[in-house]
Amino acid sequence: MSITAKQILESIPYRFRTEKAAGFNTVFHFDISGDETLQYTVELKEQQCFLSEGLIGTPACTVRTKASVYVDLETGKANPQMALMLGKVKISNIAAMMQFAKCFRKFDASINYGAVTTSDTAADVTFQTRPVKTGPLAGVKIIDFTRLLPGPLATMFLADMGADVIKIEDPDNPDYVRDFEPRVNGMSLFYLSLNRAKRSMAVNYLSPEGKQVIYDLVKSADVVIEQYRPGIMKEMGFGYEELTAINPKLIYVSVTGYGQNSSMAMAAGHDLNYIAIGGALGITGTADGQLTIPGFQLADIAGGSYMAMNAVLAALYQREKTGKGEWVDVAMTDAVTPFTALQFAYYQGTKEVPPTGKFELSGALANYNVYACADGKFVALGSLEPKFWNKFCERAGRNDWADRFLTDTETVKQEVSTFFLTKPRNEWLQFFEASDICLTTVNSLADMETDRHLRERNMLLENEHSAVGKYRTINQPLKFKQAKFDNNWSAPDLGDDSASVLKELNYTTDAIQLLAQKGVVKLKTS
Repeated sequence: MSITAKQILESIPYRFRTEKAAGFNTVFHFDISGDETLQYTVELKEQQCFLSEGLIGTPACTVRTKASVYVDLETGKANPQMALMLGKVKISNIAAMMQFAKCFRKFDASINYGAVTTSDTAADVTFQTRPVKTGPLAGVKIIDFTRLLPGPLATMFLADMGADVIKIEDPDNPDYVRDFEPRVNGMSLFYLSLNRAKRSMAVNYLSPEGKQVIYDLVKSADVVIEQYRPGIMKEMGFGYEELTAINPKLIYVSVTGYGQNSSMAMAAGHDLNYIAIGGALGITGTADGQLTIPGFQLADIAGGSYMAMNAVLAALYQREKTGKGEWVDVAMTDAVTPFTALQFAYYQGTKEVPPTGKFELSGALANYNVYACADGKFVALGSLEPKFWNKFCERAGRNDWADRFLTDTETVKQEVSTFFLTKPRNEWLQFFEASDICLTTVNSLADMETDRHLRERNMLLENEHSAVGKYRTINQPLKFKQAKFDNNWSAPDLGDDSASVLKELNYTTDAIQLLAQKGVVKLKTS
């Protein structure tokens, strides 16, 4: 039976989460057109939810869309951000909508909302079995409150190295990346690429019972890593002081955009903002002065993921020496600022700012540049030292370039560019193969899958998921001589490991069933 917009709207009171609505009193209008013409008012008042037909009162927010779009959004078939950007849904107050959405569980077509249920119906309990972790971090337990990109990539690499990473998600408001496209049979490839080798604990940690589950987990944990704005974890009852009172040896890592204690600490931001303030964006651009946004998330990964890993490992080593835990403040803006180290030193010495594309290592030199080939593909020429550049010029039959590249820079760059346009990329790679001049391919994403070096370095891991089949993810980059480990399993489905984790905390099967019946935890479905 197909799902209707009316069915979803009338399920709203049954999906209401009282604990999420504390202090939030509001009125929302839903104006639905298309195959179904519906108008409903939802009022939240004193942690109660009321649904009425018609548009009643003055709304804090009005939602207008077609019935088919509304159904697709609520059932996960459409991406809310894309629908908003394309004008398929109109929301008069996005900030209020975001707070409103947190107050409700996701619509589940398998549930008969409003039907009478018996409390003695036992929930099925399936205990997930995972391979025993090996590697340099085997035995380290990490409680992972992060989502999206920076934290999850860090904890995935730590999981690869043997840490037992327990990914904490609210069953009704899980990691947003699960909804990101591309998706295959409802499974996001983004989610799979960031959550390999972890365990999934789906728990409503705002409920009293859910809070106790987290506190029980923390008792035996080594690390908690979180990615909320400053103060949010404390509001939820999981701040540094609260958790270290339970476990004084706990290492607590907070990943934010601007840090815990600056005038911008509570400001919203994304990768672009962090590299902008840290100076990395301002020095990245073309010779005509246009800035260039990097084609990857520099601050999220280098500033967030890698620095969070550093924080965990440094704090673990410190604890080995002192026996004490630590709180490490990882600000992505701080972490990307060192990318300007050389350029900032140049400025300190000359009081001049090198124009974009004119710094020696960012496009100014003919011998350190990227060149297009006859087939539209590119090579990277890194012949920075004279010994490499001279060999390049000799092999190219243009010894005159060796002496002119600093005195007639732009002309030499243009001549080298014309030179590379005469053959396809692979022919140039073969032509210079034995020259040892720092010339490499510029791989596209498709090229990466077949690149010999990446395969030899085992940088592409193969996984398999029931919804997706076989797929590849990027491996963690550290290679150990002595430690042997292979902790590769596909990213877990939501709640896959809830029962197993609770069992490890000495919860009985009856207690686990009761938590599931109350909606405190989501269990693995058989």
